[in-house]
Amino acid sequence: MRRLNAVLYVVALVLACGCVIGGVMVWRADDTQAQALDTQSRYGAVQASATREAEALLNISYQDAQASIDKVAAGATGKFKKQYARSTDGTIQLLTENKSVMTGKVIWAGVSSIDADSASVIAATTGTVANKQTKNKPVARNFRLKLDLVYVDGTWLTDNLEFLS
Repeated sequence: MRRLNAVLYVVALVLACGCVIGGVMVWRADDTQAQALDTQSRYGAVQASATREAEALLNISYQDAQASIDKVAAGATGKFKKQYARSTDGTIQLLTENKSVMTGKVIWAGVSSIDADSASVIAATTGTVANKQTKNKPVARNFRLKLDLVYVDGTWLTDNLEFLS
């Protein structure tokens, strides 16, 4: 009888340990899944913000230049916003003098680096520009851009933008 009790005690102990180990494994799997979803969500938000900013920059018209410029400024921060604001008056004048209309879209964007509060995105774009120089006929313009974004008050904003060759 004592032997049976000892065996049952060992079996119960092994089962209890198994339940604890199983519970820890389930908890860790849930935590890993939650982290993966958070990372995936961050990637999506960064990519969407970079795409919006690039397309705001690519879609600009002399007919409503200030609205086009305001759209770019709304997604900007830091040095990019300051640099962009300094060139606003000259840009509007140039757009108006040349009757420039630029349209475009992002055809591909990929996050090249990311952490909790900063990210870099490379974007490939396609579009057209029409102005006095092109005799108001749309001419293809394709760009590759590098956008550096920072997380500010719950929003990803462009802190730097470079045209790549």
